[in-house]
Amino acid sequence: MAGGDQQVSPDAFLAMGRGVIASQPFSVLVGAEMHQLSRGSIDLQVPITDKLKQQNGFVHGGVVSYLADNALTFAGGTAMAVPVVTSEFKINYVRPAIGERLIARAKAVHVGNSQAVCTCEIFVVQDGEEKLCALAQGTIARLQGGAAESQ
Repeated sequence: MAGGDQQVSPDAFLAMGRGVIASQPFSVLVGAEMHQLSRGSIDLQVPITDKLKQQNGFVHGGVVSYLADNALTFAGGTAMAVPVVTSEFKINYVRPAIGERLIARAKAVHVGNSQAVCTCEIFVVQDGEEKLCALAQGTIARLQGGAAESQ
C-alpha cells in the first residue's frame, strides 16, 4: 500500500486504509476492522466468530497469521510510503486465541529504501481483558511494479 501525501489528515489516512481493507476479499470475509492507522503503525482487529475457530474452539492459527501479515504489511507500507508486499514473516503463538476479538498492533521498527522490518503483537480480548496470544516479525519489501499487486 502506498502512504501517499505527507499532508493527509489522520481521518483521511484512516479512511484510505479502511478502503484498502474493504478491497481485500479475505479481509472482508473474516470481518477485519481497521481502528487506527498512521505512518508506520496500525491497529487491525477481527471479531471472533465460530466460523474462525478450529476443532478445539481456538481461533484458527491461519486467521491469527493473516492478521499479523496484514498488520505488518500496513505498518511497513505506510512507513515507506510506497506500494509493498510481505517478503517474509515469522509468528510465535504464545496462547490459544479464545475470546471475543483479536487485536493486532504493528509498527515499523526499521525503514530503509527497499524494505522495512516490522513487529506485531496480537492480543485476544476475553471478558474485556487483553491477553497476548502471538508475536510476529516481518520484512516488508518495496513492490517492483504496479500498485495493483500491493496490499
